[in-house]
Amino acid sequence: MKVGPKGQVVIPKVFRKALGLHPGSKVIFTLREQGILLEKPTEDATTAFKEIAESGKSIKVKPHEYAEELEKRL
Repeated sequence: MKVGPKGQVVIPKVFRKALGLHPGSKVIFTLREQGILLEKPTEDATTAFKEIAESGKSIKVKPHEYAEELEKRL
């Protein structure tokens, strides 16, 4: 990758797709001894529901399935 005149670099498409990044997505840069770490911030439920509400889309939430999915991840 090459750093542009404004200090910008392009995140390769495969990485954007894997992280679910799109124009307007927020990322976190962390300076490490070995380089820079780029992370997608975890969203809290309030932020997620606010974005859904503002998009005008409706979704169906099945709380028991969500709880089961969380347990699998722990």
